[in-house]
Amino acid sequence: MDHAWYSAPSDFWGNLTPGVRTDLENLGARTRFQKHDMVFRAGSDGRDVHVLMSGRVKIYALSPVGRAVTLWFCLPGEIFGLAEMARSSPRTVYAEACTDAEVLILPCDRLRTLLLSDATTAMQLVDMLSCRLRQLSDVMLNLIADDVNTRVAKLLLRLHARYGRALETGGYLLDLPLTHQEMADMIGTTRQSVSSAVTLLRQRGLLTTTDHRLCLTDPERLAELAETASTGQAGQRSAATPAGTTDIGLKS
Repeated sequence: MDHAWYSAPSDFWGNLTPGVRTDLENLGARTRFQKHDMVFRAGSDGRDVHVLMSGRVKIYALSPVGRAVTLWFCLPGEIFGLAEMARSSPRTVYAEACTDAEVLILPCDRLRTLLLSDATTAMQLVDMLSCRLRQLSDVMLNLIADDVNTRVAKLLLRLHARYGRALETGGYLLDLPLTHQEMADMIGTTRQSVSSAVTLLRQRGLLTTTDHRLCLTDPERLAELAETASTGQAGQRSAATPAGTTDIGLKS
């Protein structure tokens, strides 16, 4: 699958050579955070870049009315806090430890110096940022173009690409504790709408629950249905027909 929601997480740390990893370790310092600790807050200075060594970190923003909007979850090996590196401007988002976590904190000025002399590592960062931009662009398009059921389906597929783990009994476990409210915050809808969409997917046999985690029974089929739904909705808008969707498996 080459859909944006199928992009795997970027193991920035794991893709580095041992020598570069040693250089970065010498540039920064490891810091431990407990679950729910804030790694950084919006408004704080952006003079550091972070590499997650263990645990999980949630990146989110607050709307003007104070509603938390989850942007993405950071996995071990991923780098975050890069947006402010070029100008060392204040943070615009929050980073919160979802579990106990260990983070390598790198001063931006030292990292910039290393990148100027290491084109390979610099291009890895460019490739990672390009992929992240494509994913965010796809999310924005989904918010405008897709109904709630389709947005939930695409969210599950993105989560599958990042956190999916094959089960011996069949299907793919989303190895991430995630509430319906957190899912709603990621796609700009309500908890009730997400719950309804999840129930519908269960009824269609595309989703089950194992050990309090969501499990996709057939990601390929779900991707096909999501793509068909998006295409159908786009066709309806171009033809200026009344709002609604064709029942292709994602509509109740």
